[in-house]
Amino acid sequence: MEGSLVVAGKWLVIELRCIGRLLQETLMNVYFHCRWAEKLDQLTDTATKDPEGFLGHPVNAFKLMKRLNTEWGELESLVLKDMSDGFISNMTIQRQFFPNDEDQTGAAKALLRLQDTYNLDTDTLSRGNLPGVKHKSFLTAEDCFELGKIAYTEADYYHTELWMEQALKQLDEGEVSSADKVYILDYLSYAVYQQGDLGKAMMLTKRLLELDPEHQRANGNMKYFEYIMAKEKEANKSSTDSEDQMEKETEVKKKDYLPERRKYEMLCRGEGLKMTPRRQKRLFCRYYDGNRNPRYILGPVKQEDEWDKPRIVRFLDIISDEEIETVKELAKPRLSRATVHDPETGKLTTAHYRVSKSAWLSGYESPVVSRINTRIQDLTGLDVSTAEELQVANYGVGGQYEPHFDFARANAFKELGTGNRIATWLFYMSDVSAGGATVFPEVGASVWPKKGTAVFWYNLFPSGEGDYSTRHAACPVLVGNKWVSNKWLHERGQEFRRPCTLSELE
Repeated sequence: MEGSLVVAGKWLVIELRCIGRLLQETLMNVYFHCRWAEKLDQLTDTATKDPEGFLGHPVNAFKLMKRLNTEWGELESLVLKDMSDGFISNMTIQRQFFPNDEDQTGAAKALLRLQDTYNLDTDTLSRGNLPGVKHKSFLTAEDCFELGKIAYTEADYYHTELWMEQALKQLDEGEVSSADKVYILDYLSYAVYQQGDLGKAMMLTKRLLELDPEHQRANGNMKYFEYIMAKEKEANKSSTDSEDQMEKETEVKKKDYLPERRKYEMLCRGEGLKMTPRRQKRLFCRYYDGNRNPRYILGPVKQEDEWDKPRIVRFLDIISDEEIETVKELAKPRLSRATVHDPETGKLTTAHYRVSKSAWLSGYESPVVSRINTRIQDLTGLDVSTAEELQVANYGVGGQYEPHFDFARANAFKELGTGNRIATWLFYMSDVSAGGATVFPEVGASVWPKKGTAVFWYNLFPSGEGDYSTRHAACPVLVGNKWVSNKWLHERGQEFRRPCTLSELE
């Protein structure tokens, strides 16, 4: 499910259909009616009024995956005795379109990714207290337990601890739930032990044994923990020196890996480096006529500088709402998981660091796409005949593209015969309630989505060498839905439009 609100929206429609049939055709027992009918009726009322806004909340998106993959299976088993043949047949047909375990895991990973990127504590996320939300939702203790289990299966003991503790906290506060404290403590104690906190693991295991003194694994773990604790006390303290050395080596490794990640996440949160006043004075806004292009002499467009080095400019009111809707409608039937170039094989493949759905549109398919291509050529002064097709991307909750270059550092585009990607034009086709910025970690720039605008930058110097300061990323969408479309322009055809220079960096 990761990365696309369109797919999640289809699942929501299917669920609402099933709910409609359920409420119309069934005569349920009293317990089932109280537990399900009221809950589903309330969900239907909220979701049908604003499905996009409803699914734009990451908690709602995760709970949808969990309901359709897990709870509807339980519902199907429960009602098989009482349902009419028509309803059973209808549910069986719809079930083939429901999300699976992989989709539910993807939704959970999206939540964990948002938690890390935006420094959200588990309680904030569980209560649904996020900026810009339209339909506030919360996670139950059972939901928190499910998130912890998914993290556990990925050997992600850090997040296992966080979410098992949240589930336990909500149960301790009196929440009525089917989640069992014994199971939660079992997972939690092991996750804590795996992170090296033996004392806490023992404390949690003792609490588990207070609830279930006969718990076989907990009794075995307690004996093992006590043995390890005793062994550690007897161990020679001289080993401390080698441990300190290992810690230093680990810190060095972390320092080698983390700086870009830290910068990227800080920029996503709006905590990036601030441009000095002297540099800010060099940024201007203007009316731009595309270097005296006949189409824009009498009607120039609004342009403003977003950054100086690399130069990033934004065009305002550059694509209309009607054009946006046309592009989205053309793209929706073709949306599929976005791919990247594998440097080893040279082939396209999916990757965990790019989570979105994308589609490609040619100019001959629609006069709107053709008009957009012409507009890009007029305003950049670059030939679009050698450019790639217009790529349309949808980033749902948690959708992202981690730091990358648009230009190729190997011969990735050799087969195209059009040279490297000289420049990038990026349309923002929606506003985003929270998150979703385009950030440049190397220079500290953050460009925020604004519907109807576009940003443009060169990926290569005039010499043809790659500009490494253009390394950029699409931050995860925290709340809402992000639509963009981009045009990658290539070197061939630009020989006289952007001539080479003798210097590598000019």
